[in-house]
Amino acid sequence: MSQPATALTAAQVFDGEALRAGQAVVMRGGFVAEVLPLVDLPPEIPLADLGAGILSPGFVDLQVNGGDGIMLNDDPSVVGLRRIALAHARLGATSILPTLISDTPDKTRAAIEAVERAVAEGVAGVAGLHLEGPHFALSRKGAHDPALIRAMNHDDLTLLLDTASRLPVLKLTFAPEAVTLAQLRTLADAGVILCIGHSDASFAQCQAAMEAGATCVTHLFNAQSQLGSREPGVVGGALALGGLSAGLIADGIHVHPATMKAALQAKTGPGRVFLVSDAMATAGSDIEHFQLNGRRIERRDGRLTLEDGTLAGADLDIATALRVVVDDVGLPLVEALQMATSVPASVAGLSHTAGRIANGRAADLVFLTKDLSLENVWHAGRILSPRRSLPVQ
Repeated sequence: MSQPATALTAAQVFDGEALRAGQAVVMRGGFVAEVLPLVDLPPEIPLADLGAGILSPGFVDLQVNGGDGIMLNDDPSVVGLRRIALAHARLGATSILPTLISDTPDKTRAAIEAVERAVAEGVAGVAGLHLEGPHFALSRKGAHDPALIRAMNHDDLTLLLDTASRLPVLKLTFAPEAVTLAQLRTLADAGVILCIGHSDASFAQCQAAMEAGATCVTHLFNAQSQLGSREPGVVGGALALGGLSAGLIADGIHVHPATMKAALQAKTGPGRVFLVSDAMATAGSDIEHFQLNGRRIERRDGRLTLEDGTLAGADLDIATALRVVVDDVGLPLVEALQMATSVPASVAGLSHTAGRIANGRAADLVFLTKDLSLENVWHAGRILSPRRSLPVQ
């Protein structure tokens, strides 16, 4: 017996590319069964009209360090991943790359094994793994423990190649100064998503890394060489090289809204800028501090900092970032929604599963009010912690 169908509609439906009115999204068995004009919806299918606002694909977040009070570094387990993924799903990010901040080889292997098990067990929302480090420039370490930062060696390369064969998505943030072009080519050929970050690289080094297989830049403007008149640096490479996309922490703290606007106007395609949360243990939690590699991180006034004031990740979710780029940066709504959904999905090779509303995709959806506040989330067709009940016709 086929499972019963239900349908959702709203004033506008964003399908990952455009806003459309008068549409119904039919869900069956946790998947989108059909997207069709509302007037063509069979009368026997129950319809929930969400009213004024936007029904959108769930957000795709490629940089999630923790949530629900824990960090992946501290709890690299299936249980920990399940908690982190659920915390972010409730915040609207229904597909995430759990992110391990630079750590020991043993901790890295533990995180890889945990993500592999979580994927095998079907833990909702876990799309793969992002290893942020440890192959960085010490001068751009940011909040990463300097004792853990080092150049890539043969054992590291072997582990990464093995991991790429075991996980659906492996993203690596690296500094061009800490790897060789031969290593990058080998990793790119294995399907690793290579992202420049925590780097003092020159424009020429960024271009060479791109030609060797790098496709993006991690947290644009942060922990990287800045745009200068005589040396464009990593920022200049991210903006001028069309083969690179770039993640952006749009909290108004890591990057000023005017700087975001200038960068978005300057970006050369086809690469795109997309939103990331860089969220830490605080996401979905009311904790006021936590530990990273034995160092205390404080949560205060929307900032997360080490005791010396260094920014340490972000106290941010994608819905908030979306409002910042629309309200403070002045970005067109459709472009902003793409930055939260279809663009990061494309960067991570997840376009076939996430970032769009289409037949056969998981029914991972969010409903945003007119002011872009998150009101409801559906994960595989199941509503999570609704802010209001749904009127069903």
